[in-house]
Amino acid sequence: MGSFLEDLFCSLAEISELLGILITWLFVFTFLYNLSAAINKPDNSRTQLSFIMMVSYTLSLYIDMYTPLLYLQLFAFDVVTIAVIFIWRLCLGKVIPIGFYYLIVGLCINASLFMAMHIDIIVNLNYEFWWLWMLYGFSTLIVDFIMALVLIINKDILGLVKLKNVMLNRKTQAVM
Repeated sequence: MGSFLEDLFCSLAEISELLGILITWLFVFTFLYNLSAAINKPDNSRTQLSFIMMVSYTLSLYIDMYTPLLYLQLFAFDVVTIAVIFIWRLCLGKVIPIGFYYLIVGLCINASLFMAMHIDIIVNLNYEFWWLWMLYGFSTLIVDFIMALVLIINKDILGLVKLKNVMLNRKTQAVM
Protein backbone atom coordinates (compact mmCIF):
# COMPACT_ATOMS: atom_id res chain seq x y z
CA MET A 1 0.00 0.00 0.00
CA GLY A 2 2.83 2.40 0.77
CA SER A 3 4.23 1.84 -2.71
CA PHE A 4 0.94 2.84 -4.34
CA LEU A 5 0.69 6.03 -2.29
CA GLU A 6 4.31 6.86 -2.97
CA ASP A 7 3.80 6.37 -6.71
CA LEU A 8 0.67 8.50 -6.58
CA PHE A 9 2.52 11.30 -4.78
CA CYS A 10 5.40 11.12 -7.28
CA SER A 11 2.87 11.37 -10.12
CA LEU A 12 1.38 14.46 -8.49
CA ALA A 13 4.86 15.94 -8.05
CA GLU A 14 5.66 15.38 -11.72
CA ILE A 15 2.65 17.41 -12.82
CA SER A 16 2.82 19.98 -10.02
CA GLU A 17 3.64 22.83 -12.40
CA LEU A 18 0.63 21.97 -14.55
CA LEU A 19 -1.60 21.73 -11.48
CA GLY A 20 -0.31 25.13 -10.35
CA ILE A 21 -1.23 26.61 -13.73
CA LEU A 22 -4.65 24.95 -13.57
CA ILE A 23 -5.35 26.36 -10.10
CA THR A 24 -4.17 29.80 -11.24
CA TRP A 25 -6.52 29.64 -14.21
CA LEU A 26 -9.29 28.64 -11.82
CA PHE A 27 -8.70 31.87 -9.87
CA VAL A 28 -8.53 33.87 -13.12
CA PHE A 29 -11.88 32.36 -14.10
CA THR A 30 -13.22 33.12 -10.62
CA PHE A 31 -12.19 36.76 -10.97
CA LEU A 32 -13.68 37.10 -14.44
CA TYR A 33 -16.92 35.44 -13.36
CA ASN A 34 -17.25 37.71 -10.31
CA LEU A 35 -16.33 40.75 -12.42
CA SER A 36 -19.11 40.01 -14.88
CA ALA A 37 -21.59 39.16 -12.11
CA ALA A 38 -20.84 42.36 -10.17
CA ILE A 39 -21.62 44.74 -13.01
CA ASN A 40 -24.24 47.26 -11.86
CA LYS A 41 -24.24 45.88 -8.32
CA PRO A 42 -23.21 47.94 -5.31
CA ASP A 43 -21.28 45.08 -3.65
CA ASN A 44 -18.14 44.02 -5.48
CA SER A 45 -16.32 42.51 -2.50
CA ARG A 46 -16.13 39.02 -4.05
CA THR A 47 -14.63 40.55 -7.20
CA GLN A 48 -11.98 42.32 -5.13
CA LEU A 49 -11.14 39.16 -3.18
CA SER A 50 -11.01 37.16 -6.42
CA PHE A 51 -8.62 39.75 -7.84
CA ILE A 52 -6.34 39.46 -4.80
CA MET A 53 -6.27 35.67 -5.15
CA MET A 54 -5.70 35.83 -8.91
CA VAL A 55 -2.74 38.18 -8.50
CA SER A 56 -1.26 36.10 -5.68
CA TYR A 57 -1.50 32.81 -7.53
CA THR A 58 -0.30 34.34 -10.81
CA LEU A 59 2.77 35.82 -9.13
CA SER A 60 3.51 32.52 -7.39
CA LEU A 61 3.91 30.90 -10.81
CA TYR A 62 7.19 32.78 -11.16
CA ILE A 63 8.77 30.89 -8.27
CA ASP A 64 11.43 28.49 -9.49
CA MET A 65 10.05 25.02 -8.75
CA TYR A 66 13.54 23.63 -8.30
CA THR A 67 14.82 26.06 -5.69
CA PRO A 68 15.62 24.52 -2.31
CA LEU A 69 13.49 27.12 -0.55
CA LEU A 70 10.35 26.47 -2.63
CA TYR A 71 8.07 25.66 0.31
CA LEU A 72 9.35 28.63 2.31
CA GLN A 73 8.62 30.95 -0.62
CA LEU A 74 5.13 29.48 -1.04
CA PHE A 75 4.59 29.94 2.70
CA ALA A 76 5.62 33.60 2.38
CA PHE A 77 3.22 34.09 -0.55
CA ASP A 78 0.33 32.75 1.51
CA VAL A 79 1.21 34.87 4.55
CA VAL A 80 1.46 38.01 2.39
CA THR A 81 -1.86 37.14 0.73
CA ILE A 82 -3.50 36.72 4.15
CA ALA A 83 -2.11 40.12 5.17
CA VAL A 84 -3.41 41.74 1.98
CA ILE A 85 -6.86 40.23 2.56
CA PHE A 86 -6.93 41.60 6.11
CA ILE A 87 -5.80 45.02 4.85
CA TRP A 88 -8.55 44.83 2.23
CA ARG A 89 -11.02 44.02 5.01
CA LEU A 90 -9.92 47.01 7.08
CA CYS A 91 -9.83 49.50 4.21
CA LEU A 92 -12.38 48.45 1.59
CA GLY A 93 -14.42 45.52 2.86
CA LYS A 94 -17.79 47.01 3.69
CA VAL A 95 -19.52 43.68 3.26
CA ILE A 96 -17.74 40.53 4.34
CA PRO A 97 -18.56 37.79 1.85
CA ILE A 98 -18.57 34.14 2.83
CA GLY A 99 -15.47 33.67 0.69
CA PHE A 100 -13.46 35.89 3.05
CA TYR A 101 -13.57 33.26 5.80
CA TYR A 102 -12.80 30.43 3.39
CA LEU A 103 -9.82 32.32 1.97
CA ILE A 104 -8.38 33.00 5.41
CA VAL A 105 -8.85 29.41 6.61
CA GLY A 106 -7.69 27.92 3.29
CA LEU A 107 -4.58 30.08 3.07
CA CYS A 108 -3.74 29.29 6.71
CA ILE A 109 -4.03 25.55 5.98
CA ASN A 110 -1.87 25.89 2.87
CA ALA A 111 0.70 28.03 4.70
CA SER A 112 0.88 25.48 7.52
CA LEU A 113 1.42 22.65 5.06
CA PHE A 114 4.10 24.62 3.19
CA MET A 115 5.94 25.29 6.43
CA ALA A 116 5.61 21.65 7.49
CA MET A 117 7.07 20.51 4.16
CA HIS A 118 9.91 23.03 4.45
CA ILE A 119 10.77 21.83 7.94
CA ASP A 120 10.50 18.19 6.91
CA ILE A 121 12.64 18.41 3.77
CA ILE A 122 15.06 21.30 4.36
CA VAL A 123 15.47 21.37 8.14
CA ASN A 124 15.09 17.67 8.97
CA LEU A 125 16.55 16.50 5.62
CA ASN A 126 13.85 13.87 5.24
CA TYR A 127 13.60 12.55 1.70
CA GLU A 128 11.55 9.44 2.41
CA PHE A 129 7.86 9.39 1.63
CA TRP A 130 5.46 9.49 4.56
CA TRP A 131 1.86 10.55 5.28
CA LEU A 132 2.67 14.30 5.53
CA TRP A 133 3.67 14.36 1.89
CA MET A 134 0.39 12.78 0.80
CA LEU A 135 -1.58 15.11 3.08
CA TYR A 136 0.23 18.05 1.49
CA GLY A 137 -0.29 16.74 -2.05
CA PHE A 138 -4.03 16.35 -1.80
CA SER A 139 -4.93 19.01 0.76
CA THR A 140 -3.46 21.95 -1.13
CA LEU A 141 -5.38 20.99 -4.27
CA ILE A 142 -8.65 20.45 -2.41
CA VAL A 143 -8.30 23.65 -0.38
CA ASP A 144 -7.50 25.73 -3.47
CA PHE A 145 -10.48 24.28 -5.33
CA ILE A 146 -12.83 24.94 -2.38
CA MET A 147 -11.60 28.55 -2.06
CA ALA A 148 -12.30 29.22 -5.74
CA LEU A 149 -15.64 27.42 -5.63
CA VAL A 150 -16.86 29.43 -2.63
CA LEU A 151 -15.81 32.68 -4.33
CA ILE A 152 -17.98 31.68 -7.30
CA ILE A 153 -21.08 30.30 -5.59
CA ASN A 154 -20.90 32.38 -2.37
CA LYS A 155 -22.31 29.54 -0.25
CA ASP A 156 -21.10 28.25 3.10
CA ILE A 157 -20.54 24.71 1.78
CA LEU A 158 -18.51 23.46 4.75
CA GLY A 159 -20.30 25.42 7.45
CA LEU A 160 -17.32 27.60 8.43
CA VAL A 161 -19.39 30.75 8.79
CA LYS A 162 -22.05 28.88 10.75
CA LEU A 163 -19.31 27.49 13.01
CA LYS A 164 -17.86 30.97 13.49
CA ASN A 165 -21.28 32.35 14.39
CA VAL A 166 -21.91 29.54 16.88
CA MET A 167 -18.49 30.01 18.48
CA LEU A 168 -18.91 33.78 18.79
CA ASN A 169 -22.45 33.46 20.18
CA ARG A 170 -21.25 31.03 22.86
CA LYS A 171 -18.48 33.38 23.90
CA THR A 172 -20.84 36.34 24.18
CA GLN A 173 -23.38 34.30 26.14
CA ALA A 174 -20.69 33.04 28.50
CA VAL A 175 -19.54 36.61 29.23
CA MET A 176 -23.04 37.80 30.20
